[in-house]
Amino acid sequence: MKADINKFCRDLGYTFNQQELIEQALTHRSAGGKNNERFEYLGDSILGFVIADALFSHFSNASEGQLSRLRSALVKRDTLAQVAREFNLGDYLKLGQGELRSGGQSRDSILADSFEAVLAAVYLDGGYDATRSVILKIFSPRLIALSPESQQKDPKTQLQEHLQAKKVSLPSYTILDVSGDPHAQHFKVECVVEDLQKKSQGEGHSRRKAEQDAASKMLSDLNHE
Repeated sequence: MKADINKFCRDLGYTFNQQELIEQALTHRSAGGKNNERFEYLGDSILGFVIADALFSHFSNASEGQLSRLRSALVKRDTLAQVAREFNLGDYLKLGQGELRSGGQSRDSILADSFEAVLAAVYLDGGYDATRSVILKIFSPRLIALSPESQQKDPKTQLQEHLQAKKVSLPSYTILDVSGDPHAQHFKVECVVEDLQKKSQGEGHSRRKAEQDAASKMLSDLNHE
């Protein structure tokens, strides 16, 4: 480890009885041995439930669709990576040499997954109430700042619903190009709506973002017909 795990735990607001749990949570599979892959799975589920429960209580008049979009905004990779950076989580990760050389300690996917693994470690060490307390301490300011009305559907969802309403084929997405280093890739994607014989292209630092960009451009094209 490159930094003192005890400082990380103090910042997190939780003291581990079983130190090996937090050490495993901060060990990426590239480092070999016991790693955090299984912890990621558990942490993801716990985080999703706690956030869903908090949203259900806080936004008593929000619809199911609004609650789902609010939850997605809070638990998406970008948000979790941002939270991880607030704790300087990358400084505490144990990575294999290949991941270290490619900047894995700064990659959104690794940071987000490792943060979920940390939550699983808290759960395995202290149980549900302790984990819920940690999650709400971190996410309550973000949750309170949200508004059900402000969480619009993403472009891919909007495009799909637009096409379904017109009873035409759903869009397909194809990767045209991937460039850049492994830790800073750039994607170019094409969106095609066969029934309308229309195409659009999008770009982004992940496949998902490139697809959303392509869908947004397709929507703009269709709305200006």
